[in-house]
Amino acid sequence: MHSISKAGGSFVLAVLLLNSLFSNTLLAQDKNGKPEKVEEKNGLLGTFSNNPVVAVADGQLIHLDDLKNAQIHELMVRLYQMQSAQLKQKVVNSLSQAHPELKSQAAQRIKKEDIEYFYLNEPGIRDLGDLDQLRGQIRNYLEKLRRQGYFEVLEKRYQMAVDNGWVKDYLKPPNDFRLQVRVGSAMLWFNGKDAKKRKVFVMEYSDFLCPFCRKVQGTLRDLRKKYPETVQFGYRHFPIHQEARDLSEAVECARDQGRFWELQSLVYLDPKRLQQSKRELLKYVKRAGVRDLHSFEQCLDSGKYQKRVEKDMKEGVSLGIQGTPTFIIGIYNHSNATIHGEMFSGAVPPAKFINLIEKYLNPLQK
Repeated sequence: MHSISKAGGSFVLAVLLLNSLFSNTLLAQDKNGKPEKVEEKNGLLGTFSNNPVVAVADGQLIHLDDLKNAQIHELMVRLYQMQSAQLKQKVVNSLSQAHPELKSQAAQRIKKEDIEYFYLNEPGIRDLGDLDQLRGQIRNYLEKLRRQGYFEVLEKRYQMAVDNGWVKDYLKPPNDFRLQVRVGSAMLWFNGKDAKKRKVFVMEYSDFLCPFCRKVQGTLRDLRKKYPETVQFGYRHFPIHQEARDLSEAVECARDQGRFWELQSLVYLDPKRLQQSKRELLKYVKRAGVRDLHSFEQCLDSGKYQKRVEKDMKEGVSLGIQGTPTFIIGIYNHSNATIHGEMFSGAVPPAKFINLIEKYLNPLQK
């Protein structure tokens, strides 16, 4: 995920969240301050709450969820994921001696050869730059994949321990946090007469020069085919790279002639090439089906849509967006053109999108 700078208070906030999340968890210690084994009483070790009371003001209870905004919720989710991973590792390690079937190997380190192989064989990667430029990003991506593989194995072993009654898990994720987001000037994929039948909305905030935004376009194409009648899709600009703003404005100018999506898809094929010269850009504009090139050039040269792109960016920042691609999936309210749902970032697997879309579709289908 491409990101902008984060607030300096994130570490302090994470510490506060740690304290609050563990404030209602019982931890037994021996006389030397070391953890000791505790027998359960009435089936519980203590009372754990993922939404504890954090203050009482004039007799009114204030819960942790009352303090949430999008950024705090994202930090809480990350914190929970870290805690959950640590818990599973600790449990599996502590039980592996008594139950050898739980033993697993640690994730392997990424080698220089792995990075070079990925660069040479992954479609489209070489178009983004030379190996030295991309080495760090490729390493981070491969390390993430290796960790995912390791944690998938860890999850299976942990679930085995749960199924066999060797462990009881009391850790709970944060409660859902839902945003209300304006559709605004987003370009909609479905604009026909049946647009109002679509009850779920997938809003994308992207940057044309972000490789992860480019990577996720294939997933979005597949989703639009999977949900041709029930889900609306929208696109707004979040150009973290200054150079990407010109491309965003160009796509908006193509929108004047009904060719937004055609140019948008072409730009993602080879965004760096389109930056080389206006002549190269116009070739792609023509391929996208924009017929009045003179009007297009006037639109682009005048900066007609500069403020629209800036507004997309400002509204994204106000929602708590810190990187691209970022998505908001939720219930689509046609009457006031808003989405009430959840936000997440990154070129995540298709299953993540499908699970969230189905979550919002299913109650409507009952």
